Amino acid sequence: MPSSPGSPPACPHGSGHGSRRCRSAVGDVGAAEPRLARSDRGLLPHLPRHSPIRSRAVGRGTQAGARARRPRLTAEGPHKVVIMGFPVTTTSSKPKRASLPVEFYRSAVGKKWVMAVTGVLIIGFALAHMLGNLKMFLPDVDGVPDIDIYAESLRKLFSPIVPEHVMLWLLRVGLAAAFLLHMHAAYALTVMNHRARAVDYQSPRNYVAASYASRTMRWSGVIFLAFIIFHLADFTLGIQPAAPEGWEHGRVYANFLLGFQRPFALAFYTLAVTVLAIHLFHGAWSMFQSMGINHPRFNGIRRAFATALAAVLWVGFLLPPYAVAFGFLS
Repeated sequence: MPSSPGSPPACPHGSGHGSRRCRSAVGDVGAAEPRLARSDRGLLPHLPRHSPIRSRAVGRGTQAGARARRPRLTAEGPHKVVIMGFPVTTTSSKPKRASLPVEFYRSAVGKKWVMAVTGVLIIGFALAHMLGNLKMFLPDVDGVPDIDIYAESLRKLFSPIVPEHVMLWLLRVGLAAAFLLHMHAAYALTVMNHRARAVDYQSPRNYVAASYASRTMRWSGVIFLAFIIFHLADFTLGIQPAAPEGWEHGRVYANFLLGFQRPFALAFYTLAVTVLAIHLFHGAWSMFQSMGINHPRFNGIRRAFATALAAVLWVGFLLPPYAVAFGFLS
């Protein structure tokens, strides 16, 4: 029976308007969001075209169909999709992760470990080089200075298995790589610290309490790098004007005497060795802290070790040049 204007629509099952089935299909009068029960989905074709229930049901079905037809991109393999009527093949892949050593070095802990390990290598080289320089005070062997014999043994290291000079230059390249890694890790840590602390909240008291060595680490590294370049040109390669007049390859004792009779060379060497001692003092102090070996009970031992190491290297490196300058070696 057709319903009168203003009255609710007739129930398609012929039931009264108050029946439960009719209410679920048509909805109560004044209901905000009429819903269609799951058991009455078969009534959908019998509902009026503009019925809110039918509109919601059809809308949900259209959305579900669109989701079903939507192409899904996975992490691997090519996929064909249609964009504006044209087939397009797309690929998507996961970003490749860096190797474990690179990932470790990118972290602050990794950089501190690299600084500590390369610092140990640099300290070991400094001690060995200092002991080699002290051979200037040893007597000659069959008329040949002992330091010249020592230098020749370094050039023939692992000979004849390895050609002469090869092992020595490999050691120099390895030391240069360790030095560059040490400087890069120090610079990267400085940048990370500035980014983490955009505003400088350090009080003047804390600045005074910080050691002079820790505040001048970056400058000491740059000064010492400049000295290494000068030192190689002076004593190793004999490049003018760094090398003295009369420089000869293989004559370490004679080149040493000629080199440190020049006041500017002695002054630059003194500055570099002093900077190295200050740098190694702070490095030896903080090396254990970087490796996680840090406890207030051992602070006294750490400071004593750092002080002794810096003092020994400072005296050991400066003793031969000043012996030449004051005429004790000739």
